[in-house]
Order: sequence, then C-alpha cells, then structure tokens
Amino acid sequence: MSKASPSPPQDAVLHPSRLPMLASGVVIAFIVGLTLYIAKDVLVPIVLAILAVYVVLGLLRVLERPTLAGRPLPVVVRYVLALAFIAAAFAALGYLFMTTVDRAIAQAPRYQQALAEAFQRGAAIFNIEREPTWAALRETLLAQINVQRLVGSAVSSVSAILGGFVVVFLYVAFLLLERRVFGAKIAAMSDDPRAVARIRGVIESINTRVGSYLAMKTLLSIVLALVSWAVMHMMGLELAGFWAVITGLLNFIPYLGTVISVALPVLMAVVQFGDLGTALALLAALAAVQFVIGNFIDPYVMGNSLNLSPVAILASLTVWTGLWGIAGAFLAVPVTAIMAIVLSEFPGTRPVAVLLSNSGKV
Repeated sequence: MSKASPSPPQDAVLHPSRLPMLASGVVIAFIVGLTLYIAKDVLVPIVLAILAVYVVLGLLRVLERPTLAGRPLPVVVRYVLALAFIAAAFAALGYLFMTTVDRAIAQAPRYQQALAEAFQRGAAIFNIEREPTWAALRETLLAQINVQRLVGSAVSSVSAILGGFVVVFLYVAFLLLERRVFGAKIAAMSDDPRAVARIRGVIESINTRVGSYLAMKTLLSIVLALVSWAVMHMMGLELAGFWAVITGLLNFIPYLGTVISVALPVLMAVVQFGDLGTALALLAALAAVQFVIGNFIDPYVMGNSLNLSPVAILASLTVWTGLWGIAGAFLAVPVTAIMAIVLSEFPGTRPVAVLLSNSGKV
C-alpha cells in the first residue's frame, strides 16, 4: 500500500483564505500611492522639513559641547544659532541661484552663438556640411534649443524653489518648537507602558539611522562639491560654484545623481569652450572624482547605515520620483529607510521589511 505524499507546508502555498488579505493590501497600497501623489504639494515641504530638522539636531549636538568657559551654551542660544545656520544656508543657495540666472541671461546670446559654432565644427568633422539639408537642419536644431527661452523658464523654477525654501524653513521652526512636548505626547498615546516603549524604540531607531545617514551624506556631499569646484575652476568653467552646489545636491540621489552631476558641467563646457577635447578632459576629471568618492570614501564613511538593498534603493528611486518628481528623488532613500523600520515592527509587514533590507536582518 503506497504512502500518501506529504502535503506541502501551509506557508509554502498561497492559501485561499489569504487572498482577501492580499487583495486588501493591494487596494490599500494603491490608495496610499494615489494619496501621496495628489497631496505631494502639501507633503513634500513637510518631509523636507523633517529631514532638515535632523540636520538642525545634529548642529545642536555639536553646540552642546562645553565652551571656553567650561559650560555649554544655553538651550535657547543653541536653537537660535542652529536656525540661523539653516536660514543662512537657504539664503546662500537662493542668492547663488539668482546670481547664476542673471549671469546666464546676460551670457545667453554668446552661449547660443557658441552652440551654433559647435554644430558647424561637428558637421565639418563628419562632412555633414556637404549635405544640402545641413543648413536647414542646423537652423531647426537651434530654433528648438533656444538658450534665452530655457533661461527664462529657469527663472520661474528658481522663484518656486526660493518660495519652497521659505515654507520649509517655517516648518522647521515649528517642528523644533513641537519637539519640546513631543515626548509627553508619545507618553499620552497609550496607557500601556510596553506600547509606549515600543513607539519610543521605533522613533529612536529612525532618529539614529536616518540622522547618521543624513549627517554623513551631507559631509560627503560638501567634500564632493568642493573637489568638483576645484576641478571646474582650474579648467576655467564658468558658473563653477553653481555646478559644484548642484553636484553636492545631486549626490543625495543614488546612481542617477552621479550621471547628471557629471553630464551638466560637461555640456556647459561644450557650449562655453566649443572644444570637444576640453569637454572630454573635464568629463574624465569629474568622473575620476566621482569614482574615488563613490567607490572608496563613501563606503568607508557610510558603511551600511540604512541597511537597504541596492535593488530596493533603485526601486524606491523610481517609485518616489514618479510620485513626487525631483523632490521624490532626493527623499527616496531616507523615506524608504523609515518605511522599512516601521514595517519591521508589525508581523504582517515584517516580510516586506526583510525584502527591503540588505542583510536580511531587521
């Protein structure tokens, strides 16, 4: 009499009773994604402000060190200095953007002419000038690439960015004021001490991992911006300070930010110098800087502070960019890290946190 083959474990198959739960999860995910997309104009400044608060808190920890008098600065003074630093950083970025736009508008005709000459040299190299349709093609391309129109549209974008800075700064100020009573609010959320301790543990984990990531990433971005500025300045690239700031900011966007931060100055070099050799030399120099910092210094300093899988980072970059645009690209990594920490605290969502992790441990 043959023995019946053992049935597979219940967890190894999709049990029919779990189908409603799976469908509910898909519906909830869709609703949450739709809400995030619709409310992005409201949510993005708040999330940016929360991340900026981490930077402020890092400054506060630095200011807590004893002064020459042997005592740390008063709490009020530390908060005022930290907020003043953030306000000065926002003001400096706004001033840099506005002055860059003014210079670009003034130089737009020259850039347009340099671009036309670059087309002519490229046509001569490939003998395209002999084609009867080349002149019309060149005029068509230049009509599409109107530098003055591009710079004009950039003015409105810069104005929107400056307005966003003001909103984020206000949120940061009020979040810091809210921080004084936040601990009491957490304690009042539940009568169960274990539940309160669990919430505090999640918040502490988020603060430690995301705060460390932002602090180290900010430091590396500043170093990358300074080194890139030195390279571009030595090669005589115009607006080198602006491109260096853009390089530092794009360093917060994984993978794609590196490509864009190298491509933009190189395109500027093509327009400015009209010399392919100079542009290629700048490309090689900036790529070398990115390679050294991204492959040696970054892993050494950062380690695996967020415990996120490279695939999860790439997927989150795609998802959050689709939901929130450029701001989503900047926020993708820290927001995904926060989601992974929260999801790991619930049995039903813990497998998702495991999939997002790099080591499988959450």
